[in-house]
Amino acid sequence: MSDDEPQRPDPDALLLQAGIKKRGKLKIYFGACAGVGKTWSMLQEARRLRAQGLEVLVGVVETHGRVETEALLDGLTLLPRRPTGRHKHQEFDLDAALARRPAVILMDELAHTNARGSRHPKRWQDVEELLDAGIDVLTTINVQHLESLNDVVSGVTGIRVRETVPDPFFDSADEVVLVDLPPDDLRQRLKEGKVYIGDRAERAIENFFRKGNLFALRELALRRTADRVDDQMRVWRDALGGEDKVWHTRDAILLCIGNNSGSEKLVRTAARLAAKLGSVWHAVYVETPSLHRLAESRRRSILRTLQLAQELGAETATLSDPSEVNAVLRYAREHNLGKIITGRRPAKRWRRDSFADRLGQLGPDLDLMIVALDEPPADAPGRLADSRSFTDKWRVQLRGCLVAVVLCALITIGGRWLLPGVDPTNLVMIYLLGVAIVALRYGRWPSVVATILNIVIFDMVFIAPTGTVAVSDVQYLFTFGVMLAVGIIIGNLTAGVRYQARVARYREQRVRHLYEISKALSGARGMDEIAHTCQRIIDSTLQARSELLLPQENGELEAIGTVPNLTAIPDRAITRWSFDKGQPAGAGTDTLPGVPYQILPLKTAGKTLGLLVIEPANLRHLMIPEQQRMLETFTVLIAGALERMLLTRSEEHARLAAEREELRNALLSALSHDLRTPLTVLFGQSEILTLDLAAEGSRYAPQASQIRQQTLSTIRLVNNMLDMARIQSGGLNLRAEWVALEEVVGSALKIMEPSLSKRQIRLDLPDHLVLIKADGTLLERVFTNLLENALKYAGDHAQLGIRAYEQRDRLEIEVWDNGPGIPEGQELKIFEKFARGNKESAVPGVGLGLAICKAIIEMHEGHIRAGNRPEGGACFYITLPITQPPIVPGYAEEAQ
Repeated sequence: MSDDEPQRPDPDALLLQAGIKKRGKLKIYFGACAGVGKTWSMLQEARRLRAQGLEVLVGVVETHGRVETEALLDGLTLLPRRPTGRHKHQEFDLDAALARRPAVILMDELAHTNARGSRHPKRWQDVEELLDAGIDVLTTINVQHLESLNDVVSGVTGIRVRETVPDPFFDSADEVVLVDLPPDDLRQRLKEGKVYIGDRAERAIENFFRKGNLFALRELALRRTADRVDDQMRVWRDALGGEDKVWHTRDAILLCIGNNSGSEKLVRTAARLAAKLGSVWHAVYVETPSLHRLAESRRRSILRTLQLAQELGAETATLSDPSEVNAVLRYAREHNLGKIITGRRPAKRWRRDSFADRLGQLGPDLDLMIVALDEPPADAPGRLADSRSFTDKWRVQLRGCLVAVVLCALITIGGRWLLPGVDPTNLVMIYLLGVAIVALRYGRWPSVVATILNIVIFDMVFIAPTGTVAVSDVQYLFTFGVMLAVGIIIGNLTAGVRYQARVARYREQRVRHLYEISKALSGARGMDEIAHTCQRIIDSTLQARSELLLPQENGELEAIGTVPNLTAIPDRAITRWSFDKGQPAGAGTDTLPGVPYQILPLKTAGKTLGLLVIEPANLRHLMIPEQQRMLETFTVLIAGALERMLLTRSEEHARLAAEREELRNALLSALSHDLRTPLTVLFGQSEILTLDLAAEGSRYAPQASQIRQQTLSTIRLVNNMLDMARIQSGGLNLRAEWVALEEVVGSALKIMEPSLSKRQIRLDLPDHLVLIKADGTLLERVFTNLLENALKYAGDHAQLGIRAYEQRDRLEIEVWDNGPGIPEGQELKIFEKFARGNKESAVPGVGLGLAICKAIIEMHEGHIRAGNRPEGGACFYITLPITQPPIVPGYAEEAQ
């Protein structure tokens, strides 16, 4: 390039000048499970990019103590993490990464859940924001963390993975690198301690990393990667203009279902072959003009065959084309399906050119598999006779034949007496015009009748000798032949155009109806409006009455709307069965087909929201396959509208609950602060009064002591209210230090001593000193609340106890009594705020003590639950983690 030649501008600079941010590129290192080398490969790529001069920043890399992996971090810039949440977890600093704007950032473990207090709940959402900022991201993920495969992995390994990444985000990656390792090599790495350190490796080999699990996970990862590569290959093929050719890169099957080649045997054969090959398969049905003229019973049989293919795992589609062969070939090439399966019945002697032969001639690049099919029995669904009467079946054709006779007579009269000077051969064009008019209005067969009738009348009236069908000049035979051929051709073409116009009109009506119902349902604001929209559109579209049945609070299915719309009341047993099973029932189905209505479940994501009951004026009209497909589309739209309405209601309830909770916390905080000072003064004065009266030997000393005790209980109640307000606002901080369990329990018993009234508490604590890393003041609050709860509900004569024991790396604590116990079904609810064991009770309290206990224990990364003892009475089980206490210098030597 010469110096005076203008330099080509930088595309990235032009985008920045235009205000358009360039999105960063996402590269995912994908593996079957931990230990295959995803982080290693990612770090190797990072070092290669750094050697090229790019700024590489390590956002998150989890080495899990692996020395080889940690060595790859040398020379790379690490982004300091920031403490987040109450426990000060070290999390990725998104704001710092955005401020530095590196060229590439490393984000290990894409499915990680961020600690509370982070901007986004999931790490993949952090990555999304980094990509939007124009930063390239390298990340890692295992196959079990993909949302669509989560249940599959759970069924294989028995372990449910909670951290998942949506498949659309995974599919949006610019590049996915499969990091694979054979199961034997991976298990050897586990034994050598290169994946997990210490006892974790042995436990992993015995549980998740069993050889069978690794085989299954490896297959899932390979298949998921193969699907992605296949999509990329098809995009590349289409971009090169190769969509007219099938690339046999994988075994993919296309099953052709038609009038003569569709049967359940064919579908099951295709399903078995697809399962044996481990390939995807499609099933298509081509709607041609000839198939449209089939009896409805035969068309329903084809539709049932298509539904069977869908149940067996096929992707189904209904195509529309005058030529079955062209439609099948076009679909196969668009979806890169290299194997086509079709059926073959015993060939007729007079029919040589079959569908398979034409398919093989026009698609030589495709593998054709032909399955021999037996003739269906006389009572098979495909051979059911048309139930219509002769008049209904042939009314249009008979009317067309009558019009053909009238037109032929008019043309003959006009040619014979009104236009005597016109040459007879020129009248042929007028006769052909009559054939075209008949074909355009009444179809193919009336046009054939009109052609033959025109030839006979033309010969008898205009060709000598007249009055007979004899011909004196042989050349007129040629004229008659051409006239017959042209008439039949014109009739077929005109009838085909007429039929295609009618089909297009019906399809336009279906699309318009779908648009109307989708538009009306999208703007519906209530269940009644949805029901009214359904009734109006279904009545005008399907000529049928309808009702919407939705479950009520009592579980019963009730019709929405004040005016009943059905003439027959649906049977409650049928509607309940359809709702519980999520399957259609009634007319046209396999369940109670004798009733005059059809019940369709409204389902979304496997959940049944309600039922749509259809009562057609003409059941035969509703059973047409096209009408059934449109009705299924209606049910999907109605179910979506109901789901949107329910989600809107849930959102409103959640918003109101949040507002109530905020107001309640504000009241708790205000009341607790305002009551705390006067109650403290009251307690001090009551204690002085109690001591003075007791010193004087006054008979009012017990009453003063009771006032002091009640004041102390009220102070604890106010403290609970203040603590709950602080917990809700995040103002209750954990000050963890090493405390002795005996000291915490003893302090709690000392605080509760006035309320215990010299009642004995059975203690069963470990003989040795148990140290726990906890906030001693908050743990005292837990024990005092549990003891106070036992005093309230266990009774005056109940026995109380505290038991503690160590189990591996955790401390188990039980606070029990032998009172009446916890009501059945209330074991979880009593830990909710303002929940009480007995709502209508004279026992004082507002139901905050147990909620505070749960919050405090969870702050200590523990767990608390309630239950009833086999001996009788309630018991609260507390689990706290135990860590190794620090060793005081010199103490160990003195102990020895």
